[in-house]
Amino acid sequence: MAPGRPRVFTIPSGIAFGRALAAGVIAHTGGDPLKLADALVLVPTRRAARSLRESFAAALGGAALLPRIRPLGDVDDESDLFDPSEDALEDIPPIAPLRRLLLLAILVQRWGRAKATALPFTQALSYAGELARFLDESISQGADLTKLKTLVPDDLAAHWQEVVAFLELIAVEWPKLLHAEGAVEPAHLRDAKLRALADELARRPPAAPVIAAGSTGSIPATAELLKTIALLPAGAVVLPGLDTALDAPSWDELDAAHAQYGLKQLLKHIGVDRADVAEWSPLPENHAGRVARVRFLSEALRPPPTTDAWHDLIGSDRDIASGLDNLALIEARDPREEALTIACALREVLETKGRTAALVTPDRGLARRVAAELTRWDIAIDDSAGAKLSRTPSGAFLALLADAAATRFAPVPLLALLKHPLASGGTERSLFRRNVRAMELATLRGLRPEPGLEGIAARLAKTNAPFALQNWFERLKHLLQPFAETIAAPEATLAELARAHAAATEALAASDSEPGANSLWRGQAGEAAAELIDSLSREGRDIALVPARHYAESFRALATARAVRPLYNLHPRLAILGPLEARLLDFDLVILSGLNEGQWPPEAATDPWLSRPMREKLGLEAPERRTGLAAHDFASLAASHNVLLTRALKENGAPTIASRWLLRIKQLANGLSRESALAARHDLLRWARALDESRREPRVARPAPRPPVAARPRKLSITEIETWLRDPYAIYARHVLHLKLLDPIDSEPGPRERGIAVHGALERFLRSFPDALPPDALSHLLSFGDEAFAQAGATPAILALWRPRFERAARWFLRYETERRRHIAKSLVEVKGTLDIAAGGNFTLRGRADRIDVFSDASASIIDYKTGRPPSNPQINTLHAPQLPLEAAMLLRGGFAEHRATSVRELIHVRLTGGEPAGEDFIADVKNVDGLAAKAWQRLTDHVQKFGYETMPYLSRAMPERTTDKGDYDHLARVREWTLEREDE
Repeated sequence: MAPGRPRVFTIPSGIAFGRALAAGVIAHTGGDPLKLADALVLVPTRRAARSLRESFAAALGGAALLPRIRPLGDVDDESDLFDPSEDALEDIPPIAPLRRLLLLAILVQRWGRAKATALPFTQALSYAGELARFLDESISQGADLTKLKTLVPDDLAAHWQEVVAFLELIAVEWPKLLHAEGAVEPAHLRDAKLRALADELARRPPAAPVIAAGSTGSIPATAELLKTIALLPAGAVVLPGLDTALDAPSWDELDAAHAQYGLKQLLKHIGVDRADVAEWSPLPENHAGRVARVRFLSEALRPPPTTDAWHDLIGSDRDIASGLDNLALIEARDPREEALTIACALREVLETKGRTAALVTPDRGLARRVAAELTRWDIAIDDSAGAKLSRTPSGAFLALLADAAATRFAPVPLLALLKHPLASGGTERSLFRRNVRAMELATLRGLRPEPGLEGIAARLAKTNAPFALQNWFERLKHLLQPFAETIAAPEATLAELARAHAAATEALAASDSEPGANSLWRGQAGEAAAELIDSLSREGRDIALVPARHYAESFRALATARAVRPLYNLHPRLAILGPLEARLLDFDLVILSGLNEGQWPPEAATDPWLSRPMREKLGLEAPERRTGLAAHDFASLAASHNVLLTRALKENGAPTIASRWLLRIKQLANGLSRESALAARHDLLRWARALDESRREPRVARPAPRPPVAARPRKLSITEIETWLRDPYAIYARHVLHLKLLDPIDSEPGPRERGIAVHGALERFLRSFPDALPPDALSHLLSFGDEAFAQAGATPAILALWRPRFERAARWFLRYETERRRHIAKSLVEVKGTLDIAAGGNFTLRGRADRIDVFSDASASIIDYKTGRPPSNPQINTLHAPQLPLEAAMLLRGGFAEHRATSVRELIHVRLTGGEPAGEDFIADVKNVDGLAAKAWQRLTDHVQKFGYETMPYLSRAMPERTTDKGDYDHLARVREWTLEREDE
């Protein structure tokens, strides 16, 4: 190449970039160790720098002087580059990322207030994140924000006018804020460093080699540096995977979504033709074996306007078909099957000594699935993207405490916090968990206690909980109260909240043998959590939250956005990488997964601020540029020697669309009659499916419990008799196993509580006025209803629904009661009774009648109040709903003490809904009530004789199909006691 011309090289795709680069640099320095040590090699990322050092060490045979290898940028922090010369830049630090986000959020909130819109701080944080990305993009691409005023014509929608006005505010106010902070934008500093280095190299060209390798120059400042390096006498730019064989018409047709578009733009900026780009040398001996794959991928991904060239290609070029060798495709049914197939492929790699493999995917969910599936074989592998801080033990514990305090320690958030493995409260952990369980049973199940820690303490005292438990909760309350008061304040700064948050969490994490700080801030996740708390304390010193409870959502959002990455790979031969991290790395097997549209490539990002024409006017790149970068990563990785492509046909039950690159590959393979080559590794899919197959075992016989006669119940209520007939297992569990169904946590009053309250109100009203109704009967009944609803725990919101309905029902009931009292002698309300059944031994039937109306001829009617749907006439006549017939039998046999009737006229259900209609009475269509009562009594007697006293299965039918437990149910008798004794073990 002539002197003064740019020196640009390329390492073709499919070549081990690091090894080829290292071999070339060593060759170009003539093997002189001092000259090699003086060389400067610039690579895109820190991971690439680490990999290149390993390649140099391997090429040099171990310990040796290595060249200076520096990253141009990094996946985590693009502003952390290299140290420029001392006088190259002003000594102004970059603004801290968190401080920048918080200040942008404050600007968003101010804008909202100016527009009479109150934005919660968490929502402002979300908008601030989008603004930060817009600022980064504007700075990186050199957009002139002064042109914002000219973007929107007056005839455009008012929405666009407001957006541009807001961005103008950012363009004007944000620099002022930065100046007041004494800081600069990280992207500005990064570009300044890059340009300072470019200027330094241009002014004083070094004699030692300067090589920029692996960068595509997507950032203008980087592209300018690459141009400078290419023009140095000892400089060279080494491009990754430039397609030098693509025909000229296709090269001219490249668009922003094509894999080669970025390199085309970079070559144009440097001022060099593609034909002048030479191959880096020396290349590995197996380079020729990769040519066919690279050619195949180039053809498959050629620009759409020139795909007619495939017609000439098919049948005339036999070599390109060999590019499908060692390139396989697996299409799994769903993401789980895809993950298991990938795990099988990675497990297979380990069968060959020294062989390496990497899963490369942008789908972090799939990466986690694969890591989980590999635990089948005790293989520990980490995802290089890391885990969200909010999903780590320390981050989750901090977030749970903030959530619980923000909700004033509502039952569910409080239990989620106290049952976290780190919670100990200064006591021994097993004792702490026993106390939490006891508190849950005493106060948090059933209706919600009063808000705050005081409400729980009051409920513990009200329920006469053991003094030791109350004492324990007082100590717990003392630990949490300072943070509870801070977060309940109308206003507090982030720094105050973070410090109180950390103190309370440390106190709650402390055990009897270890300080809370030791367990809370332990490991990488603990360090990341401590760094977040420290950043909030430092950067949030003047950021006020109004109200302070917004801190909980804000903290969780910040913890979710922060990744905890492993310092070292857990496995020496397997890796899970993102496409950016996999650049320039080499593995024996490369698995490219998640190849569905919207995932890889990702959807073209929709700019929340500007339309496409606006972006173009402002000098910003098209959204498809991101697709082009993803395409270049895919093409480079797919050119590896052994490649497995995978995708899921369905996700969340919906069909997926294959990646556009995958569709191209399949179409070209089909045209070459080599589609069978893509199916070469379907054995992996068969292995994955076979892993979950199991032998068909004979079904276990349904349990038929045979408790001893002495253990069977001797007393049941009328409602339990109906349960016995409908669901005998419930009676067995309650009366034989003595199991009690726990109340739900933090329940609200529902239909059951409403029904009990209505019954209670009617009972008090009828007992208060057994004879004549007073003139103000409605006000009395409504007053009784209000008291009953209060006892049921109705909140104001629930009362707003219940009371109007009850008032309508009360008006109907008073009209009904006035009319009914004209025909009866007296009413008996909530009458209790018992009756013995002499059938092989004593058995007592208990009952309570809502109401018995007695007539002057000693006959009676039985009334039952319902707020729900009453049973139908067929259910009553067939005794599937035996409640009222059994009450009638008890009344006829003197079961209700001194109250006895000669006959029963009617069985009545009075339904009070307050709806439309407000109430109605249902008189059962029974021809002979006394006969139905006798029939019900005889059936009960037979049932008691058959299932209550003989040594036979206690239940009237076998256990249902859904039961899967083996053996009989005798072992369940002590389930609760056994669980409580051994849970801590």
